[in-house]
Amino acid sequence: MRVILLGPPGAGKGTQVERVAKHLGVNRVSSGDLFRDHVQKNSELGRLARSYMDRGALVPDDVTIRMVMGWINAPEQAKGFVLDGFPRTLAQAGALAQAMNGKGGIHRVLYINVPEAELVSRLSGRLVCRSCHTPYNSKMSPPKKEGKCDKCGGQLYQREDDKPEAVRKRLQVYVKETEPLVEYYRSKGLLAEVNGGRSIEEVGKALVEAVTQQVHR
Repeated sequence: MRVILLGPPGAGKGTQVERVAKHLGVNRVSSGDLFRDHVQKNSELGRLARSYMDRGALVPDDVTIRMVMGWINAPEQAKGFVLDGFPRTLAQAGALAQAMNGKGGIHRVLYINVPEAELVSRLSGRLVCRSCHTPYNSKMSPPKKEGKCDKCGGQLYQREDDKPEAVRKRLQVYVKETEPLVEYYRSKGLLAEVNGGRSIEEVGKALVEAVTQQVHR
């Protein structure tokens, strides 16, 4: 099964994508994971991506598409996948649809909808592990030991694009570039909207139910 997880910055996609992928028995990836991997390898795509990520801006479509398609086309994704953070624009959605033509397309698009005020509050408390990139939140899902990753013991830090000025810019960019995707996928009958203002467990349960219903169709 091939699934897309949509939602604004701070909606909890990084937390919930693990649950959905495990339930489906497929791999998952975020565009951010791919960006960081390419940056770490200092690839051509990585250098391009970094110049935008450092400013808290979206990476251009052509760079993002090349990274994501490389991952999708790997043999490991033959039985399906969950995409977190891609597509982010209508142009990317069109490129993905074209790439999936003849391969069965996308089965379900899960949209986590969260009020803006709640997003700002969440993002101000977000932390990420420097080593394994596991996300935490000082308010909603804090680590067991302050400043340390539960999984690998790595140092937790606040990303530049999670600081107040960058957060406001990211939300503005999201509204302009990404929200149109909601109506795009809704019009195609693929969208399942979930109230992301509830607890992590409640949101996770609703997402799993949404993909389970699709599997049984």
